[in-house]
Amino acid sequence: MKITAAEVNKLRKQTGAGMMDCKKALVEAEGDFDAAVDVLRKKGQKIAAKRADRDASEGVALTKINADNTVGVAIVLACETDFVAINDSFKSLASDFADIALNSADKDAFLAADFGGMSVADKLTEQSGVIGEKIEIKGFERVEASYVGSYTHGSKIAVLVGLDKVVDNADVLAKDLSMQVASMGATTLSFKDFDAAFVASETEARIAVIEKDNIELARLGKTLKNVPQYISRAQLTDEVVAEAKAAIEAQLQAEGKPEKIWDKIVPGKVTRFIADNTTLDQEMCLLDQDFIKDEKQSVAGYVATYGDVAVAGFKRVALG
Repeated sequence: MKITAAEVNKLRKQTGAGMMDCKKALVEAEGDFDAAVDVLRKKGQKIAAKRADRDASEGVALTKINADNTVGVAIVLACETDFVAINDSFKSLASDFADIALNSADKDAFLAADFGGMSVADKLTEQSGVIGEKIEIKGFERVEASYVGSYTHGSKIAVLVGLDKVVDNADVLAKDLSMQVASMGATTLSFKDFDAAFVASETEARIAVIEKDNIELARLGKTLKNVPQYISRAQLTDEVVAEAKAAIEAQLQAEGKPEKIWDKIVPGKVTRFIADNTTLDQEMCLLDQDFIKDEKQSVAGYVATYGDVAVAGFKRVALG
């Protein structure tokens, strides 16, 4: 059967497969276009099954936000090699997927959504055959709020931040917060979100690690790490802070420092005590972290400069 160049090109445009693969599929399908698409899909299924155990650690992370900035999605389209990830056609495919994801309530709905007459899941399988690598949606997050902004770090990290209301320069605020999340990797909004049992367990584990490290440091004659009493502001009650302040004042008195200069020393030492004993918050809590653009203020302090606005939520996806 004679297969025309126009038929091959049509199949290539729909599937993204190479010219020779499209021609072979059409020959096998005896010129039946839909059957040829199915041939390529089955090829993709075989390759996907063969490469199922492979690690898809490369790819593209990206965001899409709707026209009125009230809904945003962040996805990761993962593949096996950087060679594929930097290819323009792969980036275009990721963008097409993100457009569909923007109208999907969750990952399951997204994978079941239509992509040119097949589901997104089937398109992924088909493209595994076209590309010759395992490809998958490794990350899917959605944020809906009065205002949604985003930031993408290269093609490796993508972040969405939602604000509870629209304020002047909301785009700047949302982007700055997204950059903060991308850089510092917060996973929750505030220490107030922590469960008491989690904080207690984490405190015990972290202190144990530091004490173990100090045994080795002592053996080597090196400076020991500070062993904190606490790791979160959730543990620093008014009584705990008051006791710390009293201990600082007692130390100053023992050192013979004049009481009239204590008010210049004590606040800084109390601040240092809080910083030394809130390491969990600095790692995990967006609002409690030091703001990367001005470490003299917290993220919460930076948000407050925009007036009566709050962070409604945030999501982060990343390769790896």
